[in-house]
Amino acid sequence: MLGRIWSRPLRLVTVFIGVFAVGVGLGAGLGVWLTKDERPRATITISEAHKLPKAMPPIRIEAPVETHVAALPIDDDALPINPAPAPETVEAAPVSPPNPTPPTPGPAVVETGDAAAPTISPSPSRSPVQSPITAPAAWRRYAIASNVATGRPMIAIVLDDLGNDQKRSRNAIALPAPLTLSFIPYGYNLPTLTQLARASGHELMVHVNMEPLDHDVDPGPNALLTSLTPVEIRRRLDWALSRFDGFTGINNHMGSRFTAWPDGMEIVLQTLNERGLLFLDSLTNTRSIGPALARVFKTPFAVRDVFIDHDRTDEFIIKQLALTERLARRNGHAIAIGHPHDLTVNRLKQWLATVESRGFTLVPVSAIIRSNDAHG
Repeated sequence: MLGRIWSRPLRLVTVFIGVFAVGVGLGAGLGVWLTKDERPRATITISEAHKLPKAMPPIRIEAPVETHVAALPIDDDALPINPAPAPETVEAAPVSPPNPTPPTPGPAVVETGDAAAPTISPSPSRSPVQSPITAPAAWRRYAIASNVATGRPMIAIVLDDLGNDQKRSRNAIALPAPLTLSFIPYGYNLPTLTQLARASGHELMVHVNMEPLDHDVDPGPNALLTSLTPVEIRRRLDWALSRFDGFTGINNHMGSRFTAWPDGMEIVLQTLNERGLLFLDSLTNTRSIGPALARVFKTPFAVRDVFIDHDRTDEFIIKQLALTERLARRNGHAIAIGHPHDLTVNRLKQWLATVESRGFTLVPVSAIIRSNDAHG
């Protein structure tokens, strides 16, 4: 009797334990089935972080440079003598704003040859336009007539930085014509000096001051800077082009930073195109995009081949003039830029007296541009 009573609870416990075991087994199996598709997640401890590969260094792509002469120092240190005070503000019509972000300068600035011309399209906000003026373009109207003999190499000598030092400016004007004389817009007595220059048979240009790469070098009052708004760039350029009359176009004073900035140079080239003026790239930076944009805007342009007096010694000037002659014989023409230093003017006076007898034709810059246009 007692055994029968005790055996019933034992059976109940046994059944309960069995059911519990089956439940645990089913639960474990279900958990495995539900989590079988999860992917393991990798973790990296601080001690293992140094084993990760480092980021790739930035890649710098440099445009190829065609060098005509040995590497020359930057021309941006040619500061004006006795600069005039900043001129008054002149209002100008606004232009459509481009992206005002200045460029990152290239790794090198050299004064040699021309860089390979990049392919550049204008910003959508400013498409190329042709001047609506039906009369001859200003650069043709004010170009100095020159008799270019067939088959004779042409040489254009440009003297810029004129207008500050009055004596040296007049010495340059007294040289045999035709030269191309470029006057700084903040100079003195510009109407008088430029009228005298034209009367002496020289071609005129405006030597527009622009921002150099070296921020310690002052480009002068009303310079074109990469930090300016489009409206201010246009205002300053319009002011420079209002300082005297009778010029064919502009070339840059300094500008190794600004001429490499597409947004700012678009404003310059479009303004010249609207006014019917030409552009001579002094090429203070081989990364200048001036020539490429001039092609886009169909603005007449030329590029400097040689600097003749950045080393102010008679021997160097003689060597650079000889280089100018070699390039002219090879290419059919050459453009050399100098300054109204006493040594340069004296050497040029001797060189100009015999250049024609050596088989060359002395021409203004406009004649070389006409020749390039004629040959496509």
